[in-house]
Amino acid sequence: MRTETPWSTLPARDHLLAGVGGAAGAPVLDVVVPVYNEEKDLEPCVLRLHDHLARTFPYAFRITVADNASTDRTPEVAERLARSLPGVRSFRLEEKGRGRALRTVWSLSDAPVLAYMDVDLSTDLNALLPLVAPLISGHSDLAIGSRLARSSRVVRGTKREFISRAYNIILRSSLAARFSDAQCGFKAIRREVAQRLLPMVEDTGWFFDTEMLVLAERAGLRIHEVPVDWVDDPDSTVHIVRTATEDLKGVWRVGRALAVGALPLDRLTRPFGDDPRDRGIGGVPRGLARQLVGFCVVGALSTLFYLALYSLFRIGVGPQLANGAALLVSAVANTAANRRLTFGVRGRGSAVRHQAQGLVVFAIGLALTAGSLAALGAASGSPSHTTELAVLIAANLAATVLRFLLFRAWVFPDRDRAAADPAAVPAPPTAETIHDLRDAR
Repeated sequence: MRTETPWSTLPARDHLLAGVGGAAGAPVLDVVVPVYNEEKDLEPCVLRLHDHLARTFPYAFRITVADNASTDRTPEVAERLARSLPGVRSFRLEEKGRGRALRTVWSLSDAPVLAYMDVDLSTDLNALLPLVAPLISGHSDLAIGSRLARSSRVVRGTKREFISRAYNIILRSSLAARFSDAQCGFKAIRREVAQRLLPMVEDTGWFFDTEMLVLAERAGLRIHEVPVDWVDDPDSTVHIVRTATEDLKGVWRVGRALAVGALPLDRLTRPFGDDPRDRGIGGVPRGLARQLVGFCVVGALSTLFYLALYSLFRIGVGPQLANGAALLVSAVANTAANRRLTFGVRGRGSAVRHQAQGLVVFAIGLALTAGSLAALGAASGSPSHTTELAVLIAANLAATVLRFLLFRAWVFPDRDRAAADPAAVPAPPTAETIHDLRDAR
């Protein structure tokens, strides 16, 4: 049973009903073909794409030619195709930029599923229906063609292959991207997702695809990948060096925005319960398992950081002072990391209070570790450095359980997480709900 969705979240994904669209209504699929000075390739591309959709696609469709300020006869060719073929339209933009064209046309489209492909049709069209099917069924939010999947068959030069794979490595290492092919010109998105996502995407050129996918993935949207067969176009007009430079600038900009929490990704969340993985397990508080995993990861990294600091400080001072200084620095970092990553509290609100409460938790850990060192010193007189580290690890493990409980119940209680995540707040009652309650009285 679906619940009402808070205004700040996306609606639950639903399967598009059979018979949606048609000759008199909006199409189910709108395929955008962005072009710039493609007077030779545009007509055969549109004819081939239109024929393929007419023969194989079971829903109503539209093909939109998005002309990016072409200076040749491309606008004339697009207008002629729009007049002669049903379901084809042309759209003229006075500024260049693939991202600008896609944002403009997708924002104005009335189709529930939006797609685009390059005019050279390098991607085998047999992958088009598998690309959009998960969006039509309500399974996924976005879909992309991948030339780097194991089962993909790709024909292209060594230089382009190297650049593509190197770019993929950069995205995985710098932005923690999990999708495999950001730049394949073969993608689709549900319209309600595009309405929320596109205003957050700043790039208007070739980096548009990557930025859109990174933000969608970070927001927890489902991205479906389709292995494609792809043949390189040797006459492609894409300037590789300039495009690569702009892409690297975009990676830096998006990475910095994600690091400081400048993007309102909570607007892209789906309602709780839309995904079967969201359904709670009896007797387990919501989010507990995820928080435990996050807390353990942060705790492990903090422990390594603490031990490194202790070893560094121990060179010049005694064990108690080194322990206190190392624990203080690591405690501040631990509280900040748990605040953002484990308990999902964003923004600067209450940050000072959280750090103050974290220092109280730190004092408890300090008492445990200091007491352990004092007991060790009393028992053995002059213990080795390895023994000191072993005792400190044991004391920190004992303090970890108590630290998690205090963080969850006192430092970052449910009210703080609810304030940071509007999706966790129940939706206000609707008129229908109020009417049902009155009838029940």
